Amino acid sequence: MKLFELITLTMQTATTGRALPALEQALTDPAQAATLLGCWTTEIGALNQVIILRSHADAQALLTTRQAMLNAPSPFGCGEWLVRMETETFASFPFMPEIMPGSYGPFYELRSYRLKPGGLQPTLAKWQAAVPGRIAFSPLTAALYALDGEPRITHLWPYESLDARTTQRAESVRAGAWPPKGGPDWLLPDMRATIMLPTAFSPLQ
Repeated sequence: MKLFELITLTMQTATTGRALPALEQALTDPAQAATLLGCWTTEIGALNQVIILRSHADAQALLTTRQAMLNAPSPFGCGEWLVRMETETFASFPFMPEIMPGSYGPFYELRSYRLKPGGLQPTLAKWQAAVPGRIAFSPLTAALYALDGEPRITHLWPYESLDARTTQRAESVRAGAWPPKGGPDWLLPDMRATIMLPTAFSPLQ
């Protein structure tokens, strides 16, 4: 089963621009076993962060890459600017298509919801029923569920502008297409959203 890795790098204030060349070199190195899907800087939400989304062919590939990252004296070549590094492991919602590189943004919204215990399967079923209607208003790049930590889901939505985000989200709610009917019943109040812009070398633009 393909696995996905979401990495959050928190940089010293006003150093992200200096770190990006080293990140580009590390993340696009052909020797990397991981497949880079996206790399963004945060604009609204927690600031001074770089968000990386990568995929791995299987659990062993993920563990090998994760171990190398943890052992590196300067992770991604940007250790001198890095103050915090967080990694999360996900699987895709089973009905979602492959994540394909391309220009869909440039604004991306990363949303994370905590689930009540036992809420994953009901959530998957309700999203599968509702997503076709929702993506008639704007595309959904990824929908993932966590394999570590608390039960939670993370989803990634591209928008051409922040105005488009506001309009399209409101239209989907007015039409009754979103949120999934009964879906919020399985969510905890701890919900987070971050607005991001892709780096120049991000496959998802």
